Amino acid sequence: MIAADLRHYLQQSRDAMVASLDGLSEYDIRRPMTPTATNLLGLVKHLAGIEFGYLGECVGRDVPVPQPWDDESIWDGADMWALAAESREYLVGLYRRAWQHSDESLDEFALDTPATVAWWPVERRTTTLGHLLVRVVAETAQHAGHADIVREMIDGRGGRDREATGDTAWWDRHLARVQEAADHHR
Repeated sequence: MIAADLRHYLQQSRDAMVASLDGLSEYDIRRPMTPTATNLLGLVKHLAGIEFGYLGECVGRDVPVPQPWDDESIWDGADMWALAAESREYLVGLYRRAWQHSDESLDEFALDTPATVAWWPVERRTTTLGHLLVRVVAETAQHAGHADIVREMIDGRGGRDREATGDTAWWDRHLARVQEAADHHR
């Protein structure tokens, strides 16, 4: 039951991450939206590497496709942004292939299967697939939340529950209330 719940929440966050790209231009999904250059397509690329690493390599499964950062450029942030030649289709496809690879690991191994994270400090490298699955669920959800905020900065579209919370008029009133409360502290 726990494994099924974790997989459900992981897939929910994966879907939200990819949906954050819907309807946006190539420029908008690539442009840096924060001082640290956070961008939507970069988050997708990063999460592909997270899944291939933690839910594949760490349990002894080779990554089945070349990764764009196989040249060690990942340590220079190469997994956090899309090169001009890396298309949306390529990176979303890479992420979906990472899902498949991760899901195969989860089908093949129990959550208590030993895992080794080569890039962690020696004293913490030994762990389990279950621990890594929880980590990937948390990281994917965190980045899907980042994507919601970045998307809202680009075109004003809120997260997946925006319409369930209120219509445009409701959100305008809400924003005004929050701004008024903040203005008391200027």
